[in-house]
Amino acid sequence: MALINKTFEEENFKGIDFKEKGLVKGNYENCTFQNCFFSDCDLSTIIFSDCEFDSCDFSMAELKEASFRNVKFKNCKQLGLRFDHCNKLLLSFEFQGCILNFSSFYKLKLKNTFFKDCTLHEVEFIEADLTNAKFIDSDMTRAIFENTILENCDFRTAYNFSIDPEINRIKKAKFSTAGLVGLLDKYNLVIE
Repeated sequence: MALINKTFEEENFKGIDFKEKGLVKGNYENCTFQNCFFSDCDLSTIIFSDCEFDSCDFSMAELKEASFRNVKFKNCKQLGLRFDHCNKLLLSFEFQGCILNFSSFYKLKLKNTFFKDCTLHEVEFIEADLTNAKFIDSDMTRAIFENTILENCDFRTAYNFSIDPEINRIKKAKFSTAGLVGLLDKYNLVIE
């Protein structure tokens, strides 16, 4: 693991293109990032604690051993991110209005994670622990659930999901009546 060069506390970063100048390796605590570009950036080993990202683009950023501890993402573009490459210690975040298409949460412990108004097309949740997660008004087209723990999850307002109850743990998960169709997809039934 790389040495942390600098600590940033309670700083605000606005409209910065980190693709051009790079983000200084370090520890960012209680910082806000607004309209910043991290796309294709190497964020490896950087620690973000209690930070908030608003309207930022992270598409295809490298997250190897990056730490996200109690981090909020709002209206961010996060295409193809490998969250499964992050440092797992104290990993916790929430997403609001984010586009997370083609991202991976493979084998992560994401208990109580909050997704609201998100686009989660083809997101990989294989073998993840999503106990008590909430998927509020989120589009889950072709999201992949396999050996995933979905106990007590809230899918009542999520849509376009397909979850096989035989290969996932869904005890006490909440679904709307309309959402039950997503639990029967594999049977190729015609439901009217």
